[in-house]
Amino acid sequence: MSGRLLRLVCTAAVTASVVLAPTRAAADPAPEERPLSELLTDLSELYRGAEQATETYNATAEKLARQRTESAKLDGELAAARRSLDDGRGAAGRLARQQYQGVSGLSPYVRLLLARDPQRFLDQAHVVGRLARERAETVTRLSGGARRADALAHAARRALNRQQTLADQRRKDRDTVRTKLGAVEKLLASLSPERLAEVTRLEQERTAAAQNELLTSGAVGDDGRPSSAAGAEALRYAVDQIGKPYRWGAAGPSSYDCSGLTSEAWRAAGHPIPRTSQSQWADLPHVPLTALRPGDLVLYHPDATHVALYAGHGMVVQAPRPGATITMTPLATAPVLGAVRPA
Repeated sequence: MSGRLLRLVCTAAVTASVVLAPTRAAADPAPEERPLSELLTDLSELYRGAEQATETYNATAEKLARQRTESAKLDGELAAARRSLDDGRGAAGRLARQQYQGVSGLSPYVRLLLARDPQRFLDQAHVVGRLARERAETVTRLSGGARRADALAHAARRALNRQQTLADQRRKDRDTVRTKLGAVEKLLASLSPERLAEVTRLEQERTAAAQNELLTSGAVGDDGRPSSAAGAEALRYAVDQIGKPYRWGAAGPSSYDCSGLTSEAWRAAGHPIPRTSQSQWADLPHVPLTALRPGDLVLYHPDATHVALYAGHGMVVQAPRPGATITMTPLATAPVLGAVRPA
């Protein structure tokens, strides 16, 4: 078949498939034809799903890092125990040879009677007794060392198995994040620049309305109270990162996800905090929104899957979502869960 004829056949097949199967397209309107509010809701849910998956990935990665540290520690202890066991076996061998070389068919009493220098014999007997005690102690240490080495070997194997399980789980979590982000990218790619701009404007309008409602309700207090020295340093660090890209699983220095930014900001301030937003909410002291001060962490959504640093005057610094950069935004960019104060 000639190349020209092949192209004609393919064109006809594609045309026929479009003509013969129009019903589904009519059932599901294209993204360009859907209401803006629906598109914004879908995008928000997709972004939130990606962030939930990212925080799950981060938590697994933290567990894996701790497990690797534990495995390395156990491996070091096992190596030391085995070296000690080898040394003990060498000492036991030397004592055995000494005992063998000192064997005699005569009883100690007869040997004392026949000795030319009884005092020297008694001194030698004292040395022999000391060697016997050393031998007993060596055997005891050898037995204990063998048990410890065996227990450490079992613990090291269990730790390695846990490490492998966590590594497998991290790979699964990574694939889940990529799938969620793929859904976001697919929806964004289906929108024209004009339609996407309309969705963005609607999102900004909703954020402004939510911000106004939150601040006028009295739920958030902002009377200009100063931050602590550590809080000011954490906020300064976060502000210095403005403009850097969001990247899931990242904690600097060139890119961050939401909890990567907050954890690194407080680490730079000399107060290490948990890596994930959910752990930050669970482990750090809660403060009421009416008592917010710069440097506090604001958590979002009922499951604490997003976090930002409070900057004062109703604003936060955050790594908002994939495709965006670290920026300062109104506090009410998402449903606020509460706030915590690391120090």
